[in-house]
Amino acid sequence: MIVLQVNQVTKSFNGEDILTNVKLEVQDRDRVALVGRNGAGKSTLLKIIAGEMSYDSGDIIMPKNIRLGYLEQHAGLESKLSIWEEMKSIFNHLIESEKELRSLETQMADPSVYEDADAYARVAAAYDELQLAFNEAGGYRYESDIRSILHGMRFFPDDYDKPVTALSGGQKTRLALAKMLLSKPDLLILDEPTNHLDIETLNFLENYLKNYSGAILIVSHDRYFLDQVVNFVYEVSRHNVTRYVGNYSNYLDQKAKNYELDKKMYEKQQEEKAKLEDFVNRNLARASTTKMAQSRRKVIEKTDWMDSPDGDEKSASFGFTIDRPSGNDVLRLEEVSVGYPGKTVSSNISFSVYKQDRIALVGPNGVGKSTLLKTIMKQLEDAGGKIQYGTNVQFGYYDQEQAALTGNKTALLELWDEWPLMNEKDVRTVLGRFLFSGDDVQKTVSTLSGGEKARLALAKLMLLKANTLVLDEPTNHLDLDSKEVLENALLDFPGTILFVSHDRYFINRIATKVIELSNDNAALFLGDYDYYLEKKLELEELALESAGAIEKAVVVKPSTSTIDKEAKKKERQLRRQLEELESQIPLVDTEIASIEEKLCDPEIFQDHEAVQQLQKELDQLKEKQDDLSNEWLELQEQLEEIVS
Repeated sequence: MIVLQVNQVTKSFNGEDILTNVKLEVQDRDRVALVGRNGAGKSTLLKIIAGEMSYDSGDIIMPKNIRLGYLEQHAGLESKLSIWEEMKSIFNHLIESEKELRSLETQMADPSVYEDADAYARVAAAYDELQLAFNEAGGYRYESDIRSILHGMRFFPDDYDKPVTALSGGQKTRLALAKMLLSKPDLLILDEPTNHLDIETLNFLENYLKNYSGAILIVSHDRYFLDQVVNFVYEVSRHNVTRYVGNYSNYLDQKAKNYELDKKMYEKQQEEKAKLEDFVNRNLARASTTKMAQSRRKVIEKTDWMDSPDGDEKSASFGFTIDRPSGNDVLRLEEVSVGYPGKTVSSNISFSVYKQDRIALVGPNGVGKSTLLKTIMKQLEDAGGKIQYGTNVQFGYYDQEQAALTGNKTALLELWDEWPLMNEKDVRTVLGRFLFSGDDVQKTVSTLSGGEKARLALAKLMLLKANTLVLDEPTNHLDLDSKEVLENALLDFPGTILFVSHDRYFINRIATKVIELSNDNAALFLGDYDYYLEKKLELEELALESAGAIEKAVVVKPSTSTIDKEAKKKERQLRRQLEELESQIPLVDTEIASIEEKLCDPEIFQDHEAVQQLQKELDQLKEKQDDLSNEWLELQEQLEEIVS
């Protein structure tokens, strides 16, 4: 069942197009991601769908019975109630039903009703009907559901009586998300739901959304999260929206293939256009050929020429270099405690950092990861222990709070004042590499967006040429494209990196070691984030076994059993079907590309009957493409169920 259709929606601000003829469809149980650069119009589209913003033209179509839930980016819950009472308010209808059930129970126990067979039968029938409805609506489990969601969002029984007004901004955002999840709308719209969540909470959210009973539409820059949750991706780019089947990694693969096809078609079109223009230029002035030249000029004017697949979207372009290398021993921590005056956050921290290490610090919010980095950078006093610094170590520190940026300075002066020997042209060149061009360099820091501030801080970090980078949440506020540029720059960096991040995709690409910080320990894992998860799971299972919580049993898997044979047979069938579909889909894609190429041919373009026939074939092929993609997804889900 289709729960949302967006047809030809257009939106502009002050005469500037933001979205043009956007088409989008969400079906029941779809998990759809909207991706694109900062400022592309993703949040604008969500607000239009949620009815919180008007649009210039087009249609938003939803069935009348669909319940829509929308959580804005940075939206925090405001309430005078306690955490528990606020969550319970979602279930007021069940609480009223429960009161009615207790009332009917009292009536049935009343002798005047109990002794009257007819009256008792009426009350008992009403009770049975209400109890059935109460049970089906989750009346006997709603308190359990509240506890489960609150626990997943890192609110524990000791927190339940806290007033919502006493919570921090991040906690209010998490509570708003918890309430939205509990309300279970048919279409759940989330704008950057992973902000303010630590890795443990992210894992809970992923698992919850995978099993969510309704449809989901998400804007997120968390690529690991998108890979785990979504099955369709819509890219918002150059005012338009393009649909891709699969998760984020599938989208990247398909986009790369489409780019190569589009590039070839574009180049072919440009050659054809150049030939036509050359003919017009050479023959327009000659009497014998002027009509032919005019005819070709009309073809040029009427043809809908492809835009360059490269577009006008620029990417940042930078790299990190060093003045001189450090010694082999960069940093050593022995029994270090960190915190603030009167409060120790984490203690017993011991680890060493060596030259060219790439170390990720992970752990729940509030455990002191950022505090540890500030202590290493001597911005905070340590609360105990010993920190030794290696020889020739030059630190470059990226602060997630951007405290080193001066609010009343322009972007240009922010760099120039710290490197006064550079000439203005060179400073502007550096800023241009971080997407500050023209008048952008005269913007004051206080007026910059989160993404612009992040890029400005990275520009300053690049100019330091430090051999040891200490990074606190460097991917916050960056769009997907800028994250990829930063990752590539760090992968090429010849020095040492110590960083805190909740971006698991980023950790996987950069980290060679992971240190898990707790309130009283720091545990080292060699490898990336996925390896850390595997080893952590192994250690947890070993701990349970050694404590006697798991009874080891030898499980014999009879390879000859009927169930096993049937499962293997079904798996082979599904794999064959998937292989067949995977061979068909590229053929259909090629046919579509071929017809689209023909439609760009000026000679065919003038033949209306030929164009009509080709357009009909194109529509049929695109419908077939959608059917094959949906069938592939269904088979893939069946296969994953069997394999798991």
